[in-house]
Amino acid sequence: MSRIGALVLLATFAGACACHAQDAPPPMAADSGPSRAIEAPIDPRPAREKFWWSDAWFENGVIETPANHEVVQREVSYRNGADGIDIPALLFRPATPGRYPAVLFVHGRRGLDELVVRMPRRLAARGFVVLAPNAHAARFIEAMPIAHDPATERDFGAGLDFLLALPDVSTSRACLVSMSRGGYHTLMMAVAQRRQIEQAACYVSTYPHWQNPAAGEPDQVYRYAAEVERLEIPVLVMIGEFEQYQRRRAIEMGVAALKARGRDARLIIYPGVGRGFDFRPAGVRTFADDLAAKDALQRAAEFIARNLGDHVRR
Repeated sequence: MSRIGALVLLATFAGACACHAQDAPPPMAADSGPSRAIEAPIDPRPAREKFWWSDAWFENGVIETPANHEVVQREVSYRNGADGIDIPALLFRPATPGRYPAVLFVHGRRGLDELVVRMPRRLAARGFVVLAPNAHAARFIEAMPIAHDPATERDFGAGLDFLLALPDVSTSRACLVSMSRGGYHTLMMAVAQRRQIEQAACYVSTYPHWQNPAAGEPDQVYRYAAEVERLEIPVLVMIGEFEQYQRRRAIEMGVAALKARGRDARLIIYPGVGRGFDFRPAGVRTFADDLAAKDALQRAAEFIARNLGDHVRR
């Protein structure tokens, strides 16, 4: 091969490799705009198409003030009537007396450990009653299991029943919030257990596992679970730019499929971070992790409040 031919082939190959899913022209899965590997990121869409745009901020420097509440925490338990298992859980709520909207937080493969437990606490600080079941403790499952126990899906479903029956909950429905493999648990709760619409008003997840963990490698890499397309409630998914390829591929394809069906679905991709940006500990945490985590929390809180607003108990 000539030197010129080699250079042409190299340029063609490099150009193909530089293309990412979020670089594609609209319609695309991500709502956060394109990112580029070398150049500074740009988003040439009109401001009216940028969901995050704020004239008040850009023109006048006005920044929205988040709700901040002192949080109280207590240990509770409830029973999964399907097999009589007692499920331990943590319940978080604002310290100020009153009733607040309901959120069910579902942990991932890590379990509800000292890092993850901050996530439901942060949600409660925004003004919600948050139940965080510990399905691993209930079933004596060690942290980071490879195998998936379908019974845990019913454990979390029973938690939703328990949460909505609490007297300090102000809404007739809850929002399902999850991370990692918890995204599959909440997907199955919403669709397979038919809890969407009647009990769940919205679905929020960071880097969700949108495939059956017991499925084979081709399904893990190239497909999302069929239940994704049956989600009817509003969906908000947030991932990092450096998410694992197989996880990101399923998420982007799943969100694109929901949008093609006219569903209310949004995917936000945060630049400069990977998985765990919301819980990574101080020793390895980056500035980008912190920026992404704070933004994701605030956007999740706004999304939850908006979707639970029509379901206040009278």
